Amino acid sequence: MKSAFVYFTAGVTAFLFTFSASAQPSKPNILFIMADDHASEAIGAYDSWLKEYIWTPTIDQLAREGILFKNFCVSNSICSPSRACILTGQYSHKNGVLGLNGSINESSPWFSVELQKAGYQTAVFGKWHLKSRPKGFDQFKVY
Repeated sequence: MKSAFVYFTAGVTAFLFTFSASAQPSKPNILFIMADDHASEAIGAYDSWLKEYIWTPTIDQLAREGILFKNFCVSNSICSPSRACILTGQYSHKNGVLGLNGSINESSPWFSVELQKAGYQTAVFGKWHLKSRPKGFDQFKVY
C-alpha cells in the first residue's frame, strides 16, 4: 500500500509519502520536514561557523541518509505564505496568501493532489496556519 504523511507542529512540517516495495519499487518514500525559523547556521549538517555550539544529530542523520540542499532560496519566509508557496508551487501573489492565516486560491494547484494522482496516500498533521482546508490529503489533523 502506498502511503504519505505530513506533520506540522510548533513550526515544524513533515511530509512522508511512501510506497510499499511490492506495489511500486521504483517510486521513492518521501519525507519533507519544514521547521520555521531555522537558519542554515543552526543545523550541524551545513558545517557552519556555529558547528562547535549547535548539535543537531537527528537532522544531520537525515541529511546524510537523504538529500541536503546546499543551494536554495525561499520564495516567502513568513509562516503562512511560505506554507502556501510550498503546497502550491506558486508565489504568494498567485496563490493568494499574502500574510498570516491567509486562504489559498481555489484555482491554485496543490502538490498533495498531484501526489494522490500518482498513487500516493497523503496526510498532514500539526501546525497549519492557513484558512484553507487541507486539499489532497487522505487524512489531516491541523491547527
